[in-house]
Amino acid sequence: MKRVKRLERVERVKRLDRRFDDMSADGLPCDDAPMAPQDAWLYRQQRRSAAPAPIGLVAWFAGPAPDLDRLRELADRRLGGLERLRLVPRTAPTGWPHWVLGGRFAVERHVLAGSGNGLEVLVGELAAAPLPTGLPPWQLHLLPAAGGFALLLRAHHALLDGVSLNAVLDLLLGVEPAEPVGPAEPAVLPGPVHPAAPGPVRRARRLAWLADDLLPKGLRLPIHGSPGTGRRVCFATVDAAELAAARAALPGTRCSGTAVFLAATAGALDRLELLGRGRGATALVPIDARPGDERALLGNHYATVRIPLPVRAERRARLAALADRTARDRLLPRALAQAATVAGQPHRVTAAGAVLSRYLDSSAYFSLLCSSLPAPAGPDRVLGSAQLVGLSALPPLGPAHPVALTLHHHPTGATLAAVTDDRFAHLAAPLAAAVRTEIALLAAR
Repeated sequence: MKRVKRLERVERVKRLDRRFDDMSADGLPCDDAPMAPQDAWLYRQQRRSAAPAPIGLVAWFAGPAPDLDRLRELADRRLGGLERLRLVPRTAPTGWPHWVLGGRFAVERHVLAGSGNGLEVLVGELAAAPLPTGLPPWQLHLLPAAGGFALLLRAHHALLDGVSLNAVLDLLLGVEPAEPVGPAEPAVLPGPVHPAAPGPVRRARRLAWLADDLLPKGLRLPIHGSPGTGRRVCFATVDAAELAAARAALPGTRCSGTAVFLAATAGALDRLELLGRGRGATALVPIDARPGDERALLGNHYATVRIPLPVRAERRARLAALADRTARDRLLPRALAQAATVAGQPHRVTAAGAVLSRYLDSSAYFSLLCSSLPAPAGPDRVLGSAQLVGLSALPPLGPAHPVALTLHHHPTGATLAAVTDDRFAHLAAPLAAAVRTEIALLAAR
């Protein structure tokens, strides 16, 4: 019975995987179909970038590393049926990018072993390396690491977002897709999945949010400019107890991990004197927009909100302000409205769309990408006899933003990652350490 239920859940993920907004008239996936608007925007963003780079996920394991052949066999068996991992991008004559559904992927082209002098150096090199063309744009790398080994899953952002990378890792490790965590939020995706149309009040609120989303709120920092071709990655770990203490730093309130992360980032920017002549900074924060019963949905299903960072405020006042600004009931409706608006855009290239895309990538729109990902739910993750002990997302650097930060929660705490280009490589380690220090100061009472 358990095996039957597990297979049913895996099939559910595969069915969700098929829904990449490229349906034919009969509702079935096409072999060649236009990308969803968000996929297309990310694809075109990387195409025009001077230094295109993939999105990534690093997973640390304590224990013996698997044999490469064994890892390939596991990937072929557990991931080979996922259609999302068989998609190959191409640009149609109209200029709009398409996905082409290929055959079963060649595992020896996608699952590779790496070696180098230190995990951070090796991850930085792979974070800067382009993905092969003519293949589904993703790769899994088996890397040496202290006390065990690491897996680096990297992909074109048009193919997978951060939550998708976690879902693919779970499938590789044999973790059953989670049960629905609650009722689906309304009007997240267009079409038969979410047919409910917004009422007049909701429509007016959505228009107000959309207008506000287009206002310039970025404050130029000394760390802006076109990214170079190299990448520097530095990690810092945060103990679970310390993170919990930071979240409880305000009397009578348990702040979100995102609020703690943003408050620490604001303090780090001030500490390192990275504000230039500006009075503050605006963080761009991705928000998952998947319905409650489709958390394993692969692809790009998120929105971004801009949150002002009160860098000049006292430490706990800073946290209090950000706890209010990142409250779920404030962010989620706005994120869902944005996701629905983007998903409903026509599949065509326009001059206005190109201008808008460049503006959304500019330093006038936001100051710094700050991505916070939740800890995986469910059982401990293992690969053979090795146990998963850490996770870290690796964001691609935007066309005008050569520095980005992430905080990835996991059962033993969280991992901070500072990603920079080669021009700002000297800031990666100090920035990660400064954010880590600010979290410790919030935790200290």
